[in-house]
Amino acid sequence: MTLSYHIASSEKMPQRQPIPLLGKDCVIKSNVPLAPLTSFRVGGPAEWYVTPKRLDQLQASFQFANYKGLPITFLGAGSNILVSDSGLSGLVIGSRYLRHISFEQETGLLSVGAGEFLPRLAWKAARMGWQGLEWAVGIPGTVGGAVVMNAGAQGKCMADVLVNAHVILPNGEIDILSPQDLEYNYRYSKLQGKSILVAQATFQLQPGEKPALITAITSENFQKRKSTQPYHLPSCGSVFRNPGPKTAGWLIEQAGLKGYQIGMAQVAHRHANFILNCGGATANEILQLIYHVQEQVEKQWSLLLKPEVKFVGDF
Repeated sequence: MTLSYHIASSEKMPQRQPIPLLGKDCVIKSNVPLAPLTSFRVGGPAEWYVTPKRLDQLQASFQFANYKGLPITFLGAGSNILVSDSGLSGLVIGSRYLRHISFEQETGLLSVGAGEFLPRLAWKAARMGWQGLEWAVGIPGTVGGAVVMNAGAQGKCMADVLVNAHVILPNGEIDILSPQDLEYNYRYSKLQGKSILVAQATFQLQPGEKPALITAITSENFQKRKSTQPYHLPSCGSVFRNPGPKTAGWLIEQAGLKGYQIGMAQVAHRHANFILNCGGATANEILQLIYHVQEQVEKQWSLLLKPEVKFVGDF
């Protein structure tokens, strides 16, 4: 199959030289602002940006990047990422439109596209009475990002329910990886930092006939998370990994950093492991605040907090 590409440049960028088409309903755009596409609401533009809706379009996006010699960055819900103020060079592939859900009643298998929003999926499973994703209702990200990060809450994580993940390799080929292949650990998989994109995931859940009960448990988990974490201002979710046995939030709070602010970036009062954009914060201000928190916690506890949020771009 011969692939071609269609390029749409923004008014801020000069017209690019025509290159082979990608598909009429999957347009590669240049100089696309990324701040509105991240939960922090900060960051500069993408040199190139595309949102494939189908597997063939996703593979073609990889071909485009390889043809042009461009680095690739993946962007799901933008909830666990800090994009630099200067933006991102190369091709940013947005997975938010890779959406499909398939429930197999007999086996309890749930196959879902990487762009599905994890809380929405948790609610859908709960209303059907399927058990296994109640813990995921408050995690603000996509399925693909959750698989890569081994996202978790309430003592559960992706490794507990994942059967396999269909991924696109840097050469555009498809591979199917098991949890063992992913080498899962706490908030870790071997996909982190690699140009491998999760396209689809399959989970093992437990179908049942008590949707009211599963929905109630899911709702309780969501209310608990909502009452203890700040949802009123932009953030990336938890900034640091919990080092154990104490949580990162507890260590930051004991260091007296709740409410500490650099520019318009602030350590949240409600939960110290959250950094908030109080309006007009820059990525650099958020990064400097992250460094300050690490420095103060290390000074008091002789422990270096490791960021859970991913830094992308030139800082």
